[in-house]
Amino acid sequence: MMMVMQPEGLGVGERSFAGGGEYMEQEEDWDRDLLLDPAWEKQQRKTFTAWCNSHLRKAGTQIENIEEDFRNGLKLMLLLEVISGERLPRPDKGKMRFHKIANVNKALDFIASKGVKLVSIGAEEIVDGNLKMTLGMIWTIILRFAIQDISVEETSAKEGLLLWCQRKTAPYRNVNVQNFHTSWKDGLALCALIHRHRPDLIDYAKLRKDDPVGNLNTAFEVAEKYLDIPKMLDAEDIVNTPKPDEKAVMTYVSCFYHAFAGAEQAETAANRICKVLAVNQENEKLMEEYEKLASELLEWIRRTVPWLENRVGEPSMSAMQRKLEDFRDYRRLHKPPRVQEKCQLEINFNTLQTKLRLSHRPAFMPSEGKLVSDIANAWRGLEQVEKGYEDWLLSEIRRLQRLQHLAEKFRQKASLHEAWTRAGKEDMLSQRDYESASLQEVRALLRRHEAFESDLAAHQDRVEHIAALAQELNELDYHEATSVNSRCQAICDQWDNLGTLTQKRRDALERMEKLLETIDQLQLEFARRAAPFNNWLDGAVEDLQDVWLVHSVEETQSLVTAHEQFKATLPEADRERGAIMGIQGEIQKICQTYGLRPSSSNPYISLSPQDINNKWDKIRKLVPSRDQTLQEELARQQVNERLRRQFAAQANAVGPWIQAKVEEVGRLAAGLIGSLEDQMAGLRQQEQNIINYKSNIDRLEGDHQLLQESLVFDNKHTVYSMEHIRVGWEQLLTSIARTINEVENQVLTRDAKGLSQEQLNEFRASFNHFDRKRNGMMEPDDFRACLISMGYDLGEVEFARIMTMVDPNAAGVVTFQAFIDFMTRETAETDTAEQVVASFKILAGDKSYITPEELRRELPAEQAEYCIRRMVSYKGSGAPPGALDYVAFSSALYGESDL
Repeated sequence: MMMVMQPEGLGVGERSFAGGGEYMEQEEDWDRDLLLDPAWEKQQRKTFTAWCNSHLRKAGTQIENIEEDFRNGLKLMLLLEVISGERLPRPDKGKMRFHKIANVNKALDFIASKGVKLVSIGAEEIVDGNLKMTLGMIWTIILRFAIQDISVEETSAKEGLLLWCQRKTAPYRNVNVQNFHTSWKDGLALCALIHRHRPDLIDYAKLRKDDPVGNLNTAFEVAEKYLDIPKMLDAEDIVNTPKPDEKAVMTYVSCFYHAFAGAEQAETAANRICKVLAVNQENEKLMEEYEKLASELLEWIRRTVPWLENRVGEPSMSAMQRKLEDFRDYRRLHKPPRVQEKCQLEINFNTLQTKLRLSHRPAFMPSEGKLVSDIANAWRGLEQVEKGYEDWLLSEIRRLQRLQHLAEKFRQKASLHEAWTRAGKEDMLSQRDYESASLQEVRALLRRHEAFESDLAAHQDRVEHIAALAQELNELDYHEATSVNSRCQAICDQWDNLGTLTQKRRDALERMEKLLETIDQLQLEFARRAAPFNNWLDGAVEDLQDVWLVHSVEETQSLVTAHEQFKATLPEADRERGAIMGIQGEIQKICQTYGLRPSSSNPYISLSPQDINNKWDKIRKLVPSRDQTLQEELARQQVNERLRRQFAAQANAVGPWIQAKVEEVGRLAAGLIGSLEDQMAGLRQQEQNIINYKSNIDRLEGDHQLLQESLVFDNKHTVYSMEHIRVGWEQLLTSIARTINEVENQVLTRDAKGLSQEQLNEFRASFNHFDRKRNGMMEPDDFRACLISMGYDLGEVEFARIMTMVDPNAAGVVTFQAFIDFMTRETAETDTAEQVVASFKILAGDKSYITPEELRRELPAEQAEYCIRRMVSYKGSGAPPGALDYVAFSSALYGESDL
């Protein structure tokens, strides 16, 4: 029959209870089992009938048929009165159906009043004799009155009963209790439970695993005869069913729990000892882990710092780029795991110190050089060296970039100058052709020499520029400075020689000029106009072939503007070229008019009209090439500008977000409200939000890498550098981790001290009120004012004593954790050495010593061996060999730590 959930106002017998907790889970299990396996149904019918009769016989009655005998509700109400010890309302005496429904409803109302929530079980099904609903109702009663109150080590009900069975049967061979069905089929678990509490009733050594029926019957018979536990199961049904009914087995096993409840005092004592030993073992493990992590982190820092301190530069840009790539790999791959290790190390240290305080153990002092402050100092040193190394890398790359540009410019200008000087200048200046020349030829030679001097003067700036470039390359420590210096010196020496030769030739020509009167003025005019124009042509060619180094769109645009201005002068230059070519045409016209033999060359200048035309053609070809090169550079700079803006857009969003999150975490740390679990959930959510935001950092790292690969090192669109973002991100991760650790430590304190949430909130409110700087710490004067406000009468000596408790390291501040420890220290209920001694005395049977056999019998194997290894031999009289002194051991647990 399927019950449907109905709203309030159900009719008689139409109730439907819904809820949560242990009962809800068990009722949901029952709903899934509505179609019971016949074998399970048989086991439940027998077990539940026997369980009910074990209680009904106290009232002088019993049931024969579980689905029939409860239909009128009378025996059901009687059963509830027996097991609860309370009186139910008077039952209706009539035999009509509605009388029966009323009686069953009274029973169900009583069950509901005990906090039990019944799902899909109504009075009509019980009155109608519905077997499955009746079994479900009885199972709910068993859960509430026989199993719910079972509690073992902070677990209750089913889990508590299972843990109790596991603890009691742990020392027995062939017994491994993992559930309430298959673990009990061979009967050894039941026999082990009986033998553990009453070894005189069963000889466990004679039991055989291959005789499950015999084992089960032995347990059933002994339990019924000596323990007053009725037989509720059939051995054959248990053995022949692949998976016995869990509810039937739980019902039967719960009877053993209640039968042996009085024997739990020894177990409680053993549990107390286990708890104390577990704290010591866990603290030792945390100390070893801290030492190991600290050693590994310090060793990594020791190995990394020399690498970052290495400032030996490379001669080539490619080698320095490899160094930069290695540094990026260090930042991206090698350092982040170490940041996590450092954060985890601080968390482990704080957690360990909190646990030691809570268990009244001395504070942990790490090995020399491995304090948290030592690690923090080493980490700061690493970051300082790391920042210096990055600055050096970027500076070195800029220097090499500058050197490459200067060296290329030096080579181009030196090549142009050497090409100019290789054109027979020294030979021309050294020849004595004027000695056999006519006056006209001599004058021509003089004018030609004047034109050469004009050309030489025009080249003076080029030579000075070449020398300045060589000087700058030397100052920047160029790796090929020797060859540059040699080449520059050769140019300067040759230039000095040209100056000397020029002056000597001028002196000779001026002496000869007095003898020579005729000069071809037109050739002289040609030479005078052609020489500067030729120099302009050379300068234009040099400028058009000149290399540049720009870093922005604006700088590139200025080059484009200068080039456009140059192109605007070309029409005027073309007119000058036409004028010069016109002079040469006039010379040829005069020669033809007067029948003169035209000279094959101009006596005043070696430059021919063809040379001018060739250079002019070269300029016309170089101008569009220069246009294309400038446009390509402009496009490259525009791409760089887009990269800058793209990085800035993300950095301007990520930077404020990180800053806001750091401030938000700071506010959360200073003003946490609500339960610690809610605070932890909120902080975990914040931590997850921060972790989810990591993809934005990764994208920003990618944009930053693109900028560095493009050799872009400045960005006017944002105040955030990648280094700022990284430092802020690491600070945010550390802040949220420390805040979470503080709440975790508060949870440890609350659980260990037995504090309520209201007490913690009251402590937090008092602390925040006197935390005047809102930095999560009180100064001594604020702490004194807080104590006085709470009613403490403090003198200087008493306050000094309290300060040594809350500030053992003399840091000059009182943290919230230290404040809670102080406020709860005198009232908290914690384990003491006297309690541990009393617990050992129970295990030892009131003797002043304890034997290894007693420890192995009462404690888990690991902790029993731990005690045996650390206890000293008992020195008193009357003790057997091997007896141990548990009093000295317990005192040592709360004395000076040798960990």
